[in-house]
Amino acid sequence: MRKLILSTVLATAAMCVAANSANAQIKVGIVDMNTVFTSYYKTKDAETKINGQRADAKKELDQRLEGLKKLMEDINKLNKDIEKPELSKDGKEKATKDRDEKITEARDLDRQIGEFRQAKEKQLQDQFLRMRKDIIDDIMAVVNDKVKAGGYDIVFDKSGASMGQIPIVLYSRSDLDFSNDIITTLNKTAPKPGSAAN
Repeated sequence: MRKLILSTVLATAAMCVAANSANAQIKVGIVDMNTVFTSYYKTKDAETKINGQRADAKKELDQRLEGLKKLMEDINKLNKDIEKPELSKDGKEKATKDRDEKITEARDLDRQIGEFRQAKEKQLQDQFLRMRKDIIDDIMAVVNDKVKAGGYDIVFDKSGASMGQIPIVLYSRSDLDFSNDIITTLNKTAPKPGSAAN
């Protein structure tokens, strides 16, 4: 379906360009959305924030895994104690009871670790998608303003690829690309180095 829509858009654009000689000129623009996205200061801020939260989550996960490792060491020690022939019957019963409790505790902790990992991954993914949407909304607002102000009839994203992973825009003149204008406008509100981030 996407391929059909894309083919229709490209065919329409080609017809518009072909009609150029008979009608008024069509103003075509090019934007490299990937470059714009990665060059926007809010993208870098979002990456820093997500990476910091990912590091915090890893630290917390490592602490829980360390607790599980300690429990497993305790279980192994109790297993060795139970096998000692010099241990009394009461001592073996107590060690067995302690070991079984620790096994239950280890299973619970292992389950909690799995749930924690899954919840954190989902939380970070959801947060990343929200941040990405906000960033794209910012970019599109600036692109739309530029399109209206410049009187563009059609604008292509040269970073886009077809379903066959072939670039949609195979060639474009450099003077048609206004990506740098978009980046400059977006980064005008960037906080100065050393100042508090918004």
